Amino acid sequence: MPAPEVVADDHLFSAWLAEAAGRRLLEVRAEGLEGKELKDAGDRAAHELLMTLLAEHRPGDAVLSEEALESAVDKDARLRAPKVWIIDPLDGTREFSEVPRDDWAVHVAVWEGGTLTAGAVAQPALGETFNTGQPPVVPPRTSDKPRIAVSRSRPPAFVAALAEKLDAELVPMGSAGVKMMSVVRDVADAYVHAGGQYEWDSAAPVAVARAAGLFTSRVDGSELLYNQDDVYLPDVIVCRPELADDILAFIAEHGTD
Repeated sequence: MPAPEVVADDHLFSAWLAEAAGRRLLEVRAEGLEGKELKDAGDRAAHELLMTLLAEHRPGDAVLSEEALESAVDKDARLRAPKVWIIDPLDGTREFSEVPRDDWAVHVAVWEGGTLTAGAVAQPALGETFNTGQPPVVPPRTSDKPRIAVSRSRPPAFVAALAEKLDAELVPMGSAGVKMMSVVRDVADAYVHAGGQYEWDSAAPVAVARAAGLFTSRVDGSELLYNQDDVYLPDVIVCRPELADDILAFIAEHGTD
């Protein structure tokens, strides 16, 4: 059980929730399931745990989760709520099912007053949790060339063209949250995505990235907005601030098709 001071602090509680779900996922991973059974069991276990903990400790707050089908009544309540928890119980289900891969994550974010106010991204198999309560210090870049995090299975053509323009390297990896945290960790220097996502895919990683001093926006340079009527949020940029102008200028000229 979390200590009272943890429950009372959104930064601490979001990190505690992400770590608790991460521990549950590691337990599920050790049960001997494979393939779709493992994916489904992980999604279900992490979602049920997070929903139970939020209902117990924050019963007055609304929740937006990837794993919950939102009714019209639920949406109306969420849009009127002063505080909303935006969660992705298991980001990178495919990677989770490919033991021993570590590029999957748990996302827990808090939206309040029109903006993200707290968040945590746990990478349980890595033993790391990145959170806004203790914002990560982004180390100096250790690579001569910029590095762009991309999907390991389907890197988009426009990102390959962007990499050529910036003389950058492409770094394949798993989940969206892991890609965004790779910029925090100095594993990559940018993540540029325009292939379709939802609010829960980026809310927690963006909250952490902002707290760490990284640049975040949509691909047209506009602000990333959360707790919207339509939770489809198709594109995102997270990068070191010094790369932002070049990335935005390239997209403005060439688009993302």
